[in-house]
Amino acid sequence: METLEVQLWKRQNRFQNNPRLKNFRRELRSNQTEAEKLLWQKIRAKQIKGYKFIRQFSISHYILDFYCAETKLGIELDGGGHASPETTLKDLEKENYLKAFGIKVLRFWNTDIYTNLDSVLNEIAQNLP
Repeated sequence: METLEVQLWKRQNRFQNNPRLKNFRRELRSNQTEAEKLLWQKIRAKQIKGYKFIRQFSISHYILDFYCAETKLGIELDGGGHASPETTLKDLEKENYLKAFGIKVLRFWNTDIYTNLDSVLNEIAQNLP
């Protein structure tokens, strides 16, 4: 069942960035992890199947590392801090919340970016029409 907030956002078709998080998103873009920088170099400027990705895009109170608005595909990169049970639960809550908006989230470990970037890019491409 959708929350009232999700219903309201859907009615207003508000999938744009949350203005209250603008400064925080800007800060995140300025302080990207090495894995984010590496992936961004490969997906920016419509390099994957001609689709545009945006860095640090917010839906409601959640921020996605990368987002393709045209296909509603989000990408999250996780470091070691995401291995704890509490963080895993928060990540699942985030994914379920975004799913209510029709957004699919792909998650990759930072180590996958460093050691297996071609497979990551292939998986992203497979999830685009």
